[in-house]
Amino acid sequence: MSSTEKPDLSSLRISRAETISTSESRPARWKYILPPAILIPLVGAFFLIRGGTVIEVDTAAVTLTSPAQASSVLTANGYVVAQRKASVASKGTGRLVLLAVEEGDRVKRGQVIARLEDADVLAELNKARADLEVARADSVDAHSTLLRQQRLMASGLTSQAELDAAQARAIRVNALIRSALAQVEAAGVALENTRIRAPFDGTVLTKDADVGEVVAPFASSANSRGAVVSMADMTSLQVEADVSESNITRVRIGQPCEIVLDAYPDKRYRGSVHKIVPTADRAKATVLTKVAFLERDERVLPEMSAKVAFLSGELSASAAAAPPKTTVVPSVLVERDGRTIAFVVRDGVAVETVVRTGDRLGNLVEVREGLTPGEIVVNHPPAGFSDGTKVKMR
Repeated sequence: MSSTEKPDLSSLRISRAETISTSESRPARWKYILPPAILIPLVGAFFLIRGGTVIEVDTAAVTLTSPAQASSVLTANGYVVAQRKASVASKGTGRLVLLAVEEGDRVKRGQVIARLEDADVLAELNKARADLEVARADSVDAHSTLLRQQRLMASGLTSQAELDAAQARAIRVNALIRSALAQVEAAGVALENTRIRAPFDGTVLTKDADVGEVVAPFASSANSRGAVVSMADMTSLQVEADVSESNITRVRIGQPCEIVLDAYPDKRYRGSVHKIVPTADRAKATVLTKVAFLERDERVLPEMSAKVAFLSGELSASAAAAPPKTTVVPSVLVERDGRTIAFVVRDGVAVETVVRTGDRLGNLVEVREGLTPGEIVVNHPPAGFSDGTKVKMR
């Protein structure tokens, strides 16, 4: 080939038909990949079905509600407080030698519940009594002398000076008798101060000192005790409830109430508003309201927590005696396939439960079957919520 001849490049051409045939023969892999807008919701639904997603939900409690609570206009929390109570202390200082009561004992007014050592006080009392006897003996002699001097003066056998001396002695002896009587009384008071008596009929709540300890008024010494026992008059028990300022207009003196103690949720006590304390707590924005028990038993104790339902009116005897019913708020119930269901939260999982409802009790619904008091249920379950969904309570 000469240098002037052009090379033949025809053999290097690529056949277009061959290229098309080759591309069509490859598998169309990419047409099976879904767009992200469809893929992401499907993956989320997959994990939701598999239980991998935890849904945050509102919850409500299944409660016991009585007919009185259904007709209440307001509820408030409070504590049982004795309106008549005392920390009983000694007026004197001494070592405690007798403690005649213990917690729970009932005592009468004036009953000796404790005694301090009294040997020194008894000695002072005996001395004062002896001085009184001496003064009385001198009084007999002084009055006899005065009468004798008066008779002699009438006969002219004595002087005026001797009569005046006899009269002065009689006056002085009378004064000594009064002084001795006062000393006896003072010693008796000191002895009485070693006796610690109950100030009113009541029940001993706590024992604050033991035999052998030194008791002093107001615990004036660091090593002494002040109160010996604390006691309360159980007939003066009332519930002191904090009512919000914004709701205090719903409360009036004499308004019927129902009291439920947290310790005995199945027992209801009738009550009425006894007093509305005419001042507000600025820190809590509440007004203290005292509710008196119209009926009470021995299970009611001071400092127990209580719930008070302020009623719109007096209940009938049948309503007052009716047992409480299991209730829930209507928003926890869902209608599906002709059934009423609720989702009970157990160990972080929503369990679908079929419920049979009953009457309306105020803003609540009676539950006759399916739920028990104390259970936690999902409130306002979202659409599509299903059995077995993992939940987190807000």
